[in-house]
Amino acid sequence: MSVAQGMRCATVRLSNGLSIPILGLGTSSYGGYSHDAIVYALTECGVRHIDTAQQYDCEEKLNKSIRESGLPRSDLWLTNKLWPMDYGYQAAKKACLHSCALMGVEYFDLYLMHWPGSMKLGSSNREVRAETWRALEELYKEGVCRAIGVSNFKIHHLEQLEEDCNMVPHVNQVEYHPFQQPTHMIEYCHEKGIVFEGYCPLARGQVLSNPTVHQIAEKYGRTPAQICIRWSIQNGVVTIPKSVKKNRIKENCQVFGFQLEEADMAALGRLHDGRHVGWDPRDVE
Repeated sequence: MSVAQGMRCATVRLSNGLSIPILGLGTSSYGGYSHDAIVYALTECGVRHIDTAQQYDCEEKLNKSIRESGLPRSDLWLTNKLWPMDYGYQAAKKACLHSCALMGVEYFDLYLMHWPGSMKLGSSNREVRAETWRALEELYKEGVCRAIGVSNFKIHHLEQLEEDCNMVPHVNQVEYHPFQQPTHMIEYCHEKGIVFEGYCPLARGQVLSNPTVHQIAEKYGRTPAQICIRWSIQNGVVTIPKSVKKNRIKENCQVFGFQLEEADMAALGRLHDGRHVGWDPRDVE
């Protein structure tokens, strides 16, 4: 099986029956944007899952990259995220449609609330989350979003959303790598039928120098990055590494031709030390 075939076959089923590719490509504002790298990922590496956000300021650039790839829209899984500045019912609906226009698409496969906190004065975070989520529920019913979810939400945020609204999120996307393994969150998501998705699988490069990761990489004849990404997807986590370098993207995609043994999975699981390399939402009410 080729890398491209392996990527296309590996998916995770959402509660509504859709299948999200288990490996994607992130386009965070951290490290910039590369048009050539995105086109290369789509045309040469078999990438079909692109993750972006309103906050990353690259929606128009992605529009151009996706068009240049020549791939039909139906072959792609596109995730976008709503920034808290546009939380609230009307603002959220308007922002989603504007993001669709910028990216040149009629719908998103997955649309997420980016952060549990609000930038709306005079209202509690909980009230604004509920109001915003109701907008996403409508966008889902209208077909503008094929699935909806949240990002960086803790368990209490999810519990409140379930109490206040009609739909449970299809996805919760949070920081996930060997140093940051939110076990209770993963268990909660599994119980509720929420797919757990992880960003920063390489901890922004911090895991690449870890002795345990290096030892396991040598054992399999793989790179430290490939070991960490393989560990993540082997745990059933939808994983979205980000790179703007073609050789790194190719390397990150070559994770389907081998399997980590249980002892090695366990050794990587013991690396958790609770550190965050991204935002930490623990203090958001």
